Amino acid sequence: MIRGIKFTSIPVVDQDRALAFYTEKLGFRLQTDQPFDDKQRWIELSVPGADTRVVLFQYDDGPKPGATMNITFWADDVEATARELKAKGVKFTMEPTKADWGTAAAFQDVDGNTFVLSSKT
Repeated sequence: MIRGIKFTSIPVVDQDRALAFYTEKLGFRLQTDQPFDDKQRWIELSVPGADTRVVLFQYDDGPKPGATMNITFWADDVEATARELKAKGVKFTMEPTKADWGTAAAFQDVDGNTFVLSSKT
């Protein structure tokens, strides 16, 4: 039976620059950084307290950096997390907004990929 998502891949232009953003600004932890092929490395990051991992990958054909990603991260306190990330220089494209189902915001990484930050419920 399927038990969860092992990882999701995020398209990046420069793996070193993306690695710095995700670890220094978002607080992800480096799990694997090893050669993948002659062009790039396999960089796998973990989100503290979560089982799902993120892979920073360069695609020849496939998703291109700068898109709206179909990935939503969650936080216990979206507004506090947004303030903390903004203080680290993370660009938000949608300020935290409350709705009947919870609170959501949107931010971009260094390649312009846009993600949603949401409350869990």
